[in-house]
Amino acid sequence: MDLRKLKTLIDLVSESNVSELEITEAEGKVRIVKGAPGGSHGAPAQAFAAHPAAGPVPLAAAAPAVAAPETPAGHIVKSPMVGTFYRSSSPGAKPFIEIGSQVKEGETICIIEAMKILNEIEADKGGTVTQILCQNGQAVEYGQALVVIE
Repeated sequence: MDLRKLKTLIDLVSESNVSELEITEAEGKVRIVKGAPGGSHGAPAQAFAAHPAAGPVPLAAAAPAVAAPETPAGHIVKSPMVGTFYRSSSPGAKPFIEIGSQVKEGETICIIEAMKILNEIEADKGGTVTQILCQNGQAVEYGQALVVIE
């Protein structure tokens, strides 16, 4: 099952009175369970868990091949997961970083929201932010370049 379809199913469960949904397809089985209060970035206050029962769905089958973009100069901070990129802790808050910002190793530079959980992404190197490669609210893939630090 591709990631877009999975996100659509999660959104449908989120917006309905359904507390649990189980889908079985040729690639496997996915179970989505509406859970305890949480909430983030204006999303409904619900948590979800997806449990593949018949093994993982290969990501290569879910995503079309894309030509590799040119690699930017400097140290690239990559996404450790699939999710939604956010530059700030909440919709109205000041962004963690801007182009030209000085960052220290271990400092939070963005948030990746995955399955309604906010994951702070920290700089793995200190320096100056020269590029922010993602837009606020953009879906990101595992290993996708997020920020360039020099």
